[in-house]
Amino acid sequence: MNHSIAVLPGDGIGPEVMAEAIKVLDAIAKKFNHEFTYRQALIGGAAFVKYGQHLPEETVEICKNSNAILFGSVGGPVDQQDQPKWKDCEKNALLGLRKIFDLAVNVRPAKVYPMLASLSPLKAEIIEKGIDLVIIRELVGGIYFGEHKTEGDLAHDVMSYDRAQIERPLHFAFQAAQKRRKKLTVVDKANVLDTSRLWRKVAQEMAPQYPNVAMDFLFVDNAAMQLIKNPSSFDVIVTENMFGDILSDIASVLPGSLGLMPSASLGNKLHLYEPIGGSAPDIAGQNKANPIAQILSTALMLRYSFALEEEAQAIENAVQTALESGARTGDIASSDELILSTVEMGQKILEKIL
Repeated sequence: MNHSIAVLPGDGIGPEVMAEAIKVLDAIAKKFNHEFTYRQALIGGAAFVKYGQHLPEETVEICKNSNAILFGSVGGPVDQQDQPKWKDCEKNALLGLRKIFDLAVNVRPAKVYPMLASLSPLKAEIIEKGIDLVIIRELVGGIYFGEHKTEGDLAHDVMSYDRAQIERPLHFAFQAAQKRRKKLTVVDKANVLDTSRLWRKVAQEMAPQYPNVAMDFLFVDNAAMQLIKNPSSFDVIVTENMFGDILSDIASVLPGSLGLMPSASLGNKLHLYEPIGGSAPDIAGQNKANPIAQILSTALMLRYSFALEEEAQAIENAVQTALESGARTGDIASSDELILSTVEMGQKILEKIL
């Protein structure tokens, strides 16, 4: 079966790590007898150079006519953010895609690989319990998309949710928990916020549909603390937009490198997959970037867009095996370990698939 993929490498290290991800997808296609068609498109600063905008209509159309979006990164150097090419680049590109394609459910896995445990900022006795969790974040509602208004010395930021907006991420979170360790933690601030009380009410009403999933609730401040003190207690976490933004960023430091962290943003019909680490312009074009997050994002794509679970696991297993064999890019290497380039790391992972 042919699967059409919109490929948006973007800026900085995006094209470099995307090239390795495509090689991995080609290997999967060959091994499992699939066909992937890649539709390249410009986004971010790369699009601005040609079109004068960060999300041109040509890119949107390519995405609309594809079965999934594989996204790299956008953005430029910190000291150039006032330049038209980079001003509001991430906002225009990523938020634009989220709005157009209603990418309402964000999926962020956070896993500490045993062979990389020393990279984690946590104590060894915490890590050795095992850390493998997923944060499900509602992505297109809440305070970020509410009314924002300032009148003199008074400012308003409105957070609102309705039942339908809450049910989408909750259904996905319950289903994800069913396929994992069958534990779901709903994070809110129900002791203060009416929106959180509605989240809790909807979750309690939905729970009987998933009788094999154990559900509990945590206030967001406690959840943030437990992610550091006792992360092994979590399986699947689900929460609203702002809380999810904060908690997923906390969880992103647990593995020790952003270069290991993939993500998925799921819509009703079309889904987007991307590494969370950004464009890293300081090392762009130097063949130094870690391609693992981009490669693991392709595994999420195979799982959620194409229902190819065996193929997704083949990629994840190849990454794990490559790391077990000692393959390291600079961000995850200790002082006495051989540092591989972006291409060399991609090749090590390829070898575990072929």
